[in-house]
Amino acid sequence: MNNLSSNELDELTDENLMLCYRDGTAAAFDVLYARHKGGLYRYVLRQLNNRQDIANELFQDVWMKLINARVNYQATAKFTTWLYHLAHNRLVDYWRSEKFVKHNVEFNESNESPAHVVENSDPHDELHKQQMQKQIKQAIAELPEEQRSAILLKEEASLSLAEIAEVTGVSRETVKSRLRYGVKRLRGILQPLRPVS
Repeated sequence: MNNLSSNELDELTDENLMLCYRDGTAAAFDVLYARHKGGLYRYVLRQLNNRQDIANELFQDVWMKLINARVNYQATAKFTTWLYHLAHNRLVDYWRSEKFVKHNVEFNESNESPAHVVENSDPHDELHKQQMQKQIKQAIAELPEEQRSAILLKEEASLSLAEIAEVTGVSRETVKSRLRYGVKRLRGILQPLRPVS
């Protein structure tokens, strides 16, 4: 697979691209990076409450971890699960080094996502939509780390409950609980911000 054209590389799955990269096809990394840089950066940035200087550093650290881990890569899980697991671990290391104090919150079960928190906004009112998006981002930043992480992995990385559980090292039921309480909390934060009809 070392002599693949860029069009052929574009057609490969993430897992096959990573295998090509592991086996010496440097161009495969470029395709993976292009595919995942946006979502991964947003995930890291929002986990850090939009602190860009730290997010930039940790984002680069995650890609360096991927580069360093390529020789041992095995396609035993979905690539995005593996990538976000690297990111999650880097964030945990950062919080530990910064003596990050985690919030202790009871968790319940749910499959809800923050996309359902703000319903039926007028699609023709672009300014209103932008304001609501900004408020949702701010509200997500106020969530406890565990809830924020679960929501961002679901929304930014489009990971399933099982994949989020694998990334974060908790059970699927705990992920459901974190999502439910995170969405409930978002509703509580955003409810006073909704315009009265």
